[in-house]
Amino acid sequence: MRRRFSVRGAALLAALFSVAAVMGAEKRPIPVIFDTDIGDDIDDTWALGFLLKSPELDVKLVVGDQGKARYRAALIAKMLERAGRTDVAVGIGLDVNATGGGGQSSWVAGYDLARYPGKVREDGVGAIIDTIMQSPEPVTLIAVGPLPNIAAALAREPRIAEKARFVGMHGSVRKGYGGKATIDAEYNVKADPTACRAALSAAWDITITPLDTCGLVTLRGEKYAKVRDTRDPIAAAIIENYRAWSGQDTKAPEERSSVLFDTVAVYLAFSTDLAEIERLGIRVTDDGKTLIDPAAKVMRVATAWKDLGAFEDLLVARLTGPYPSRPAPARKP
Repeated sequence: MRRRFSVRGAALLAALFSVAAVMGAEKRPIPVIFDTDIGDDIDDTWALGFLLKSPELDVKLVVGDQGKARYRAALIAKMLERAGRTDVAVGIGLDVNATGGGGQSSWVAGYDLARYPGKVREDGVGAIIDTIMQSPEPVTLIAVGPLPNIAAALAREPRIAEKARFVGMHGSVRKGYGGKATIDAEYNVKADPTACRAALSAAWDITITPLDTCGLVTLRGEKYAKVRDTRDPIAAAIIENYRAWSGQDTKAPEERSSVLFDTVAVYLAFSTDLAEIERLGIRVTDDGKTLIDPAAKVMRVATAWKDLGAFEDLLVARLTGPYPSRPAPARKP
């Protein structure tokens, strides 16, 4: 037990020192677009918080995907306001595949998107294209939901694949939900296989976290308590949303997180040190499975953890730790 704990500690310290070294060398943060179906499963909200607390990443645009366009945009905007990051643009995604609200509707009840101090882009797909094409350096597109926005962006402007890389939470390669030994049609793929196929066959560099890794992340015990009890405004907003999303299940938000699938995609946007990465051809089937196929597009796939505990420690440290220096919040004229 002592040896395992020390290995985790060493891995976490190595990760933190690596960050310090990178930032100390004045390397510019990676420009990021975050495409999310926030407001369905709660893990998107955790992932957005993790993204905002990661100094390696400079989020430029957050776009709601998979329909429910106004609901998702309101959640994004209110989270950014609570984080003091109204310099970040909000994109309204395609209103396809899903309608209405979701489990976090009560948290944005009465929120007026028109009063968001920063930019709100009605054409979220156009905002994705503009952000990538106008960037002086390559953009990392982190996508953690079904992908109709991304398929539409590629169809409208295929050159975005030459100027961006894709990091996604998609698929099931050797393990399924809960770590079981058989694969599943993972939701983000199954919800729109055609859109996912377009994204995962495009010309950009691709990294994905399938259920094999992202499906194993749950905070419990002291780790969860640190996030639940912190006064950090981002973490507090996450827990508020978790309680709203949990509804009548008042026990879970006091004891543990749900499975935090999407946080792993955020991590892979700046580091792969804690995961086993394989280069695999991945083929998307019509029924939403992601099969290993040597003839398919080759991508980096996080197929196992080197140290899951160290990742959990890093996630907790980020959500409860100091806030990265960022531009001043935008203000309405």
